[in-house]
Amino acid sequence: MTAEELRLSQPGPAGLWRQPLAHRAADLAAASGPGVRLRETPRLAMVNLRVRAGSAEAARAADALGTVLPAANAVAPATRGAVLWLGPDELLVVGRDGDAGDLVEQLTAACAGGRGSVVDVSAARAGVEVAGERARDVLAKGCSLDLHPRAFTPGRCAQTLLARANVIVWHLGENLYDGGYRVLTGASFADYLADWLIDASAEFA
Repeated sequence: MTAEELRLSQPGPAGLWRQPLAHRAADLAAASGPGVRLRETPRLAMVNLRVRAGSAEAARAADALGTVLPAANAVAPATRGAVLWLGPDELLVVGRDGDAGDLVEQLTAACAGGRGSVVDVSAARAGVEVAGERARDVLAKGCSLDLHPRAFTPGRCAQTLLARANVIVWHLGENLYDGGYRVLTGASFADYLADWLIDASAEFA
């Protein structure tokens, strides 16, 4: 990497941030075909919320987000995005790029005076969208989840392992992205995830 590549395109820390898989866009496109389509997940605001289900803090957080907090392994649409259930006391709030600051402020206020944790994880996660009629077959190669539509319908999500990498698999549904899946992982695993998906898609592309 050269000094020129590190120059800020805009003042402040935001100018240093770039998509973890921006350099793999051509590879993902080349691996796509009639059966499977791959692309990097668009830049999103992602905020991790830890709050006890049924608590006053959870109720205030739901009101702030304009939603009802989701049940186990479900995704709830919210006023400014979606809320993913990750565990009994853990949620991932996903919004538009640039919304993280406002979401953190709203959720911190909701947890004030009680027990809860609010952390902006936007830069810590990366993902690949996997779509097409063979998308489920690709993921099934490295994932033990039952991804059949009768078990894992659109609007469902789960934390699991994909080819030994910790991921969140989110079934987006027809109305969001061609019936495809969003696979989120830690930013440091993004290249590994891309490499594995490219290889797993080869027979279908």
